[in-house]
Amino acid sequence: MSFKQQCVELSDGRLMPLLGYGTFQNPEIPASKILESTKIAIDIGFRHIDSAYVYKNEKEVGEAIRSKITGGVVKREDIFLTTKPSEEIYTKDENGKILFETVDLCAIWEAMEKCKDAGLAKSIGVSNFNRRQLEMILNKPGLKHRPVCNQVECHPYLNQSKLMDFCKSQDIVLVAYAALGSQRPTNWVDKNAPFLLNDPVLGGMAKKHNRSPAQIALRYQVQRGVVALAQTYEQKEMKENIQVFEFQLPSEDMEVLDGLNRNFRYFPVNIAAEHPNYPYSDDY
Repeated sequence: MSFKQQCVELSDGRLMPLLGYGTFQNPEIPASKILESTKIAIDIGFRHIDSAYVYKNEKEVGEAIRSKITGGVVKREDIFLTTKPSEEIYTKDENGKILFETVDLCAIWEAMEKCKDAGLAKSIGVSNFNRRQLEMILNKPGLKHRPVCNQVECHPYLNQSKLMDFCKSQDIVLVAYAALGSQRPTNWVDKNAPFLLNDPVLGGMAKKHNRSPAQIALRYQVQRGVVALAQTYEQKEMKENIQVFEFQLPSEDMEVLDGLNRNFRYFPVNIAAEHPNYPYSDDY
């Protein structure tokens, strides 16, 4: 299968691989682990690498990519690298409570537009934006560059169908983080959260197609035209994940997976629930 067939075209004409390697990590995991696993992911065939300022591993991700370029495994233009700056600056009061200083959404978008104009970013998009927030950007007077993508939590328990339909209507690609749910409790995820990959429906479908539950969950996304980010440190699982382009799910299976939706978030970020730009108060 060619590179182009595994990609989705963004509104600015660039191609984004439909499957990405996510580098979000638990705080207790050393950054060196991300360095090594990112190298392995590139060796296996991942060409879309997703990072963020708040992950505190951009240095290691960059080192991994640089080493593979230096070693002749890939060229820089082969890698679609995503990172995400923070839109808020925060401090803590004397009781340890986080105090947010809000940056206007349109103001930060103008800053991103300047980055694109300066050649510092090839494409610009957003993360965790709801419909209302997207419309604020799309309706901004003097808009120079439309957001090409919106990265949000998305998996069979939170299929984001309404937001996906809106984004498609605006030629914005939906990118799914936590596409496999959350595989382990963290300080971000409730320890009692359901384990998506243990879902009996996913398990039954995996057995039916001689695939893993993770492959079914990822195939569900790419077949909807949603870019899926998958994070694992295990080489065997990385190899399985990249095989999602080797099979298709019939329409009846896609409908069954749609039916798993329960609007459940692994990452509700409750600490920011009172923030004026908290995106999850809206329906979508």
